[in-house]
Amino acid sequence: MNASISKKICLIGDFAVGKTSLVRRFVDEAFSDDYLTTVGVKISTKRVRLPKGSEVKLIVWDIAGHERLSTVSKTYLQGASGYVLVADGTRANTLQTALALKAQVDPLLHEPPWVGLLNKYDLEAEWEVTATQQQTLLKQGWSLSSAKTGTGVEAAFLRLAEMMLP
Repeated sequence: MNASISKKICLIGDFAVGKTSLVRRFVDEAFSDDYLTTVGVKISTKRVRLPKGSEVKLIVWDIAGHERLSTVSKTYLQGASGYVLVADGTRANTLQTALALKAQVDPLLHEPPWVGLLNKYDLEAEWEVTATQQQTLLKQGWSLSSAKTGTGVEAAFLRLAEMMLP
């Protein structure tokens, strides 16, 4: 597949929300229970064909988890065409962090396309994010995902890719 279009996307969110696992699931179709802290940024690529026939090379930047954007994080975000905002359904505070990060990223990147993932859906019985909060997020364009099972992962990245094309 020759992808003449390349798009940089960044994954942002708090520590241990599953950003690296989501990237591994999307790019390598793999999952590991081992937790590895991302230091700085890890860059992966995947070529995808969108439902309308377009081919896109996604350059996925997995940025280390933070509660606030640092100067370094802002540098990593430069040139991004869109982003994936990730929160952990088992830790409600990570949703607040994600929303705070979104408020910082949107003006920095001039309101880019984005998708929100409420991750760790395979652990739904342990979720702190309430059903009411989930419904509100779904109406705002968020999706439920599980890097472990793959639920919602591919669809979210493809939806973002479509949103980034003219």
